[in-house]
Amino acid sequence: MVNPREGYIGTQLPILYSDDAVVVVNKPSGLLVHRSPIDRHETRFAVQMLRNQLGRRVYPVHRLDKGTSGALAFALDREMAAALAAAFAGREVSKTYLAVVRGWPEESGIIDHELAAVRDEYALPRDDVARPARTSYRRLATVDLPFRVDRYPTSRYALVELHPETGRRHQLRRHLAHVSHPIIGDSTYGKGRHNRLFAELYGVRRMMLACTGLEFRHPSGGQLIGIHASPGEEFASLAVRFGWQLPPAPPDAGVTPASASPSP
Repeated sequence: MVNPREGYIGTQLPILYSDDAVVVVNKPSGLLVHRSPIDRHETRFAVQMLRNQLGRRVYPVHRLDKGTSGALAFALDREMAAALAAAFAGREVSKTYLAVVRGWPEESGIIDHELAAVRDEYALPRDDVARPARTSYRRLATVDLPFRVDRYPTSRYALVELHPETGRRHQLRRHLAHVSHPIIGDSTYGKGRHNRLFAELYGVRRMMLACTGLEFRHPSGGQLIGIHASPGEEFASLAVRFGWQLPPAPPDAGVTPASASPSP
């Protein structure tokens, strides 16, 4: 049985949608999609877990950062993987994210800011050329907490919905930091003082970024697939504490039951 508690990594992943070509799971925060030299100590990965769960090989067609939770799509053969990966690369997939950020952004807007490739110790980019990157956003709710973190006597935070129009590495995290609204729990691009406040007062020890929706054409039949993923327990807990209303699941999310079973 799947334990959906946020941050818990059990033996199975919650399946949001499945058929004989595609499986979409709800990846928990803290789980890598596949092996990475950056986290050599990690022994569990979404690819491995889903392969064991279904009893067959699976092919990830996009990725989520380790700290990001939410809808993660896999194909069940190489041909479907190539078609789905091309759809993601070709901006044919609509992606929806929720995030909790520092400050109060405008009610809506577009962050149009070029991003260079991310450098790290193990995978250097081919070049340093900054490439176009666009993210649209909508502010859903706000809160003003009676705690001094920076120079003001209170601290403001917001719940935002994000739609990346391009797919640069760490795009949402870098774009929000660029406009001075970093994501809570982001240890790389965020603010440590705000992260510690949420950890100490609300028990939030994850990055508050979740992929809550995917919409794409099925690579085989062409029908429109709409996937909704719960953002997790910590989002729900903050919503209750702050009086926020999380967006409900669309009534037509998915087109068949999430009923994948192991192959014989």
